[in-house]
Amino acid sequence: MSSKKYGVLLVNLGTPDAPTPAAIKRYLAKFLSDRRVVDIPAFIWNPILYSLILPFRSSRVAKLYQQIWTEEGSPLLVYARRQQKLLNEKLTEIPVVLGMNYGSPYLSEAVDDLLQQDIDDLIVLPLYPQYSSTTSAAVFDNISKILQRYRTIPHLHFIRSYATHPAYIAALKETIEQSFKKHGHPDRLILSYHGIPERLAKMGDIYPQNCEATSELLIQALDYPADKIMMTYQSRFGRLPWLSPYTDKTMAALPEQGVEHIQVVCPGFSSDCLETLEEIKQQNKTIFLKAGGKKFEYISALNDNEAHIVLLEQLVNNIIK
Repeated sequence: MSSKKYGVLLVNLGTPDAPTPAAIKRYLAKFLSDRRVVDIPAFIWNPILYSLILPFRSSRVAKLYQQIWTEEGSPLLVYARRQQKLLNEKLTEIPVVLGMNYGSPYLSEAVDDLLQQDIDDLIVLPLYPQYSSTTSAAVFDNISKILQRYRTIPHLHFIRSYATHPAYIAALKETIEQSFKKHGHPDRLILSYHGIPERLAKMGDIYPQNCEATSELLIQALDYPADKIMMTYQSRFGRLPWLSPYTDKTMAALPEQGVEHIQVVCPGFSSDCLETLEEIKQQNKTIFLKAGGKKFEYISALNDNEAHIVLLEQLVNNIIK
């Protein structure tokens, strides 16, 4: 191993501090003010955001968070802290710090923590397997702004994505096969990714290509008919077209095609969160069953699985060695 002193910064999206309208409002205000997330000019977007979206959406979203909140807190943060702890144990002498792009623990404090330990090289690992300008690039922007405060900055290693990494595909395969063993083989396996507006893809965002690459490798890895695996996109927002096919529309249509049993996995989420536990596991399950489906299982995110931590360790070691 190199004599350089490395530090690892794990980054995820973030989460509200509490399942309350006030906390949701603070979180959404920061998240939806990022030009990488919503690239509408501020003079047009801010009046809409602060007069329409935040006052009405905050209360509704708070009720959704209340359904998934645990005694330890937000699931995304709970799993992210476990990932940090387990990766730290594997890397032993290399400090691993967790930061959120929006919310606590703050990314700026995480960077400060590592730089105060006199590291030479900063490895930034966004927990987004597939690159998007709305996620990975937003992290890069934030890191760049934070480092502007320093006279001496570390060597920067930014892991842009790991959509096709063999250990990532292997970890996904393991969780899917565990579900098959427990629940039986479904009529359809749905790979549901978070969506982005179509226009971003047309402007050059390679996110859909990354999702397709993951899906193709996963299909090859699984001992399961390729024609029974479907790729969809979830979590659309607003009226403009997003990447399709839409997950919820697919759920409503499948029973009419004779599909009675489905299992859903969300490869783009490194930790279970609102979009998986409430939107998929609850909302989309209800849609499918009401449309005539019989069996629905949600396959958990990689979370703190050993195979996931091994993947994260490999991503770091690929840089160090």
